[in-house]
Amino acid sequence: MGRILTSLGAIGLLTLVACVPPSPDVARRKAPPVLEEPRLETLYDEKPVWEARPVSASARDVNADTYIVQAGDTLTGIGNRTGAGANAIAQANGLTQPFAIRIGQTLNIPGGRFHSVAQGESGIAIARAYGLAWAEIVSLNGLQEPYMLRVGQRLKLPMPQPILPTSSDLETRAAAFKLNIDDIITGGEPALEPEQMAAAPTPSLSKPLAPNVAVAAPRNFSGQFMWPVPGPVVTKFGPAGAAERNDGIEIAVPLGTPIKAASDGVVAFVGNDVAGFGGLILIRHGSGWITAYGRAGEATVTRGQSVKQGQTIGRTGDFGNTARPQLHFQIRQGRVPVNPINHLPSRA
Repeated sequence: MGRILTSLGAIGLLTLVACVPPSPDVARRKAPPVLEEPRLETLYDEKPVWEARPVSASARDVNADTYIVQAGDTLTGIGNRTGAGANAIAQANGLTQPFAIRIGQTLNIPGGRFHSVAQGESGIAIARAYGLAWAEIVSLNGLQEPYMLRVGQRLKLPMPQPILPTSSDLETRAAAFKLNIDDIITGGEPALEPEQMAAAPTPSLSKPLAPNVAVAAPRNFSGQFMWPVPGPVVTKFGPAGAAERNDGIEIAVPLGTPIKAASDGVVAFVGNDVAGFGGLILIRHGSGWITAYGRAGEATVTRGQSVKQGQTIGRTGDFGNTARPQLHFQIRQGRVPVNPINHLPSRA
């Protein structure tokens, strides 16, 4: 059983036609295309991870200070004692992993606002609680692959901006809540206890992982990708007009074409929460490699499920604002989109 894409706009149009018979002139006119965001319905009553665990905006203000390392101290313990995050302290003192410190060393404690991460909180939910863009928090804290938050970890937050009663300010704040693929990759998993981070959950084949369970990505990439669908490339990777960029390619396909996993991996996300992509499926392949499949009308896999190269993961849908059905396909190395053509087999 798959997840079916429906359009409420289309249903509303049919209802209107049934109630009010159109005149012959109106009937001859072609109805405008429905441009509403397609909705990928779920088989299971599950919320996205970032909606399952509410976040309280309870950040603590920390004053800049210094700290002299004592016997038995760890960077995490110093962070807990001072209220600053271990990562922020490491950055402020030029420390690199494994963050070795010595007795008698004087550490600079950075000032700022720090949020203490609770069990099950995701980066996206934390950012939304404070009205911030998650990417800004990632950069400020120097978060790196695999972007797993730890319970008790302290994240430094950007200082709040003054509230200005202008339309531009309102638009800026609204933009902070628009998810993109990078947000899901870096902030879409629940925070875990340290002991949980070492244990990889068994992928589920019958139902989605619970929102408090993180997706376990493969350790290593198999080494090659295949085309997810047949069909011509109608939009290339790269610049796509003034100040715009296409992070993938568009492949024209008939409606309902099976979408194949480009390589072995684990499904990291299925949903329609990212504007502009309709139904979206993300697969982690290991070693930081990720593929994205947008404009899916049906998903036949679920979050946490292991998939093999060539396995059907869904079917293409009709996004509504393109001349013909298309699959949007991305390949990412970490947070960086790369040209899929350079990583796919050549077509004769």
